[in-house]
Amino acid sequence: MGRRADRDAIAVVPWDRRSASQRSELAALLAAYHLQTESEKGTSVVSIEHLPVRYAAEVTGPQHVFVDDVVLIARVRDPDVNQDRELARDLDRSQDLERAQDLAVGCLVITSRGAGVLELRRLWTDPAHRGLGVASALLEAAHAHAARVGASSLRLSVWDWRTDAIGLYERLGYTGVDPWDDRDRLCCLERAL
Repeated sequence: MGRRADRDAIAVVPWDRRSASQRSELAALLAAYHLQTESEKGTSVVSIEHLPVRYAAEVTGPQHVFVDDVVLIARVRDPDVNQDRELARDLDRSQDLERAQDLAVGCLVITSRGAGVLELRRLWTDPAHRGLGVASALLEAAHAHAARVGASSLRLSVWDWRTDAIGLYERLGYTGVDPWDDRDRLCCLERAL
């Protein structure tokens, strides 16, 4: 069993696309997600400039690409927050003080596919923060959002080599369905609400 964080230490919040600092945080999370995914596919991509165009656009302009989506950010308290607060005060940098309070460590994009169907995409937890319950917290928030908007089902796709993620989805009630995406090795799952 992985390490777990105090649930109160993880906050899932809606992404504020107007905030430059939050755009930067989301861009960093998406860059890590896409670079890791391309690496797992066996594609040598060393920077976002070498990502497929649609993925690079997510990283460089998430406020444009996800304009109609709900984006959730998972934040955890920085264990060095007291030291960072002292540094920020010493430097009289209030922006650093705000950032020292918590770290963006995960993201999830919720896209409406019409007819009460929501698709979950870009679920990512920073590798240094895995095993703390970040992905579970993001999924719980997505499920709550789906209930609020009256969705009938949630769907997602995941690469078949991401067995830990598939196990998590199955534990949360997702089951395999006929694929809506024909990419090789991509598993499609759905959960009725």
